[in-house]
Amino acid sequence: MTVDVPQRNSGEGGVDDGIGVTALLVAAARAIETHRPDSLAQDPYAEHFVRAAPASAGWPVHPQQVPDGDANPLWGRFARYFGLRTRVLDDFLHQSVHAGARQVVLLGAGLDSRAYRLDWPPDCVIFEIDREGVLAFKHKVLNRLAATPKATRIPIPIDLRADWVTALTTAGFDPTAPTAWLAEGLLFYLPSAAETQLIHALDRLAAPGSALAFEVKLDKDLMEYRDSPLYTATREQIGIDLLHLFAKEPRPDSAGALAQRGWSTTVHIPFDFTRRLGRGPLPESNDALAGNRWVFAEKVGGG
Repeated sequence: MTVDVPQRNSGEGGVDDGIGVTALLVAAARAIETHRPDSLAQDPYAEHFVRAAPASAGWPVHPQQVPDGDANPLWGRFARYFGLRTRVLDDFLHQSVHAGARQVVLLGAGLDSRAYRLDWPPDCVIFEIDREGVLAFKHKVLNRLAATPKATRIPIPIDLRADWVTALTTAGFDPTAPTAWLAEGLLFYLPSAAETQLIHALDRLAAPGSALAFEVKLDKDLMEYRDSPLYTATREQIGIDLLHLFAKEPRPDSAGALAQRGWSTTVHIPFDFTRRLGRGPLPESNDALAGNRWVFAEKVGGG
């Protein structure tokens, strides 16, 4: 069920401009992945998000709608990257709830439909934090489809740069219970100080036994890859300049900060999972994905 919890809002931005459009990009990639014969992840709601927004109404949602197929840097390789990421993080959440977590917090939830498409334990609660406009768009599309979440779902419309901690605890989050935390495709849009504050706040809220997955970019100079096929295709085909949206300052060592606070952390390159699953992107020259890392952490002690 969905529980509508009134919260103090900060930032009403929807999906038709700025970072909000990147949520549509990921949704289109998930839609394409869903229709692949060797699909890594299934998201039956993704194409409905893409078709419902004016900014993305003409984008492909099926591999057959991409004229050059997997040779297309955007709708081929980059879309496959998002498909791989979706699968890996789906697996992370499944493993976390199997290990006993009954709270899930999606930070910067975007158009994530995991509350609807994954199987959850009956007593699981999923908190989705994002800007009011993004969540309102999601609700509009899902309500039109008469979609029903498979766990208790609590949307929290607030910008993560505002007091999301108070909003989360007011919404019923239990800081004494193990929780699965997910920050998918979020941190590289935040200023470094905001990332550090978010990680510290999360550590204070997380009980022992909690797990966390997040994505970072460790490139020393993001602009080194400005003319890469991936960034070029994204600019030219759908008008999104990702490098304009990414925060440019040096990134904090969030994995190291968590380790100092009693978390067990592992850092992977995405291509590790391509090889493990037998599907997904592989490294290439002038690779905009070269600095991407997926971090998995478990709070094993009191911190």
